[in-house]
Amino acid sequence: MKITQRIGKAAFTLIELMAVITIIVILAGLVIGGMGFVTERQAKEKARVQIALLSKAIEEYKLDMGTYPPTADKSTASAPNGTGTSSILFNYLYWDSDNDAAGVGSDDDQKIYLSDLDPVTSKQGWTTKPVGSSTVIVDPWGNQYCYRTATGVSNDTAGTAAPNTSTQNPDFDLWSMGKDGKTKPATPSDPTNRDDIKNF
Repeated sequence: MKITQRIGKAAFTLIELMAVITIIVILAGLVIGGMGFVTERQAKEKARVQIALLSKAIEEYKLDMGTYPPTADKSTASAPNGTGTSSILFNYLYWDSDNDAAGVGSDDDQKIYLSDLDPVTSKQGWTTKPVGSSTVIVDPWGNQYCYRTATGVSNDTAGTAAPNTSTQNPDFDLWSMGKDGKTKPATPSDPTNRDDIKNF
């Protein structure tokens, strides 16, 4: 029997190369998909931490002032009850809206309840710029946090305060609309609310 010897180095066959490329593509897909999952989970955890810190600041405000930051029911089709109130929270917890025209730092006796809300020095990205009464607190997806209080809601032109019966908590509701940026606070079972992160 005659044995033929190869001349030169052994090489991969086309099938072996295709198998290796297929394995690399599958692994790359798994890594990219896993990174998306990890990023989304990290954003949700960050929102939960921010809600906890905001809730603590709201409770501290109540200890000092005797009431929670009030919210007027300014429901519109684009901003249902509680969804357009992020700037209200910013004003009560960080910025003194009474001295807005005087500039930043003009009110020495204004207590800062959450220093992470500072749009100038905080690197957490909690707020939008410029600094002022129109600054809003945003969640990890760039949407405003939603807030509504159970008491002190002005329901008429005379400014009479009445309880807000739409809240889930006896004190206040605070939530993030989640990745989709949509919420329907009046109907908690709505599918739009599935990705909402709430304190209730």
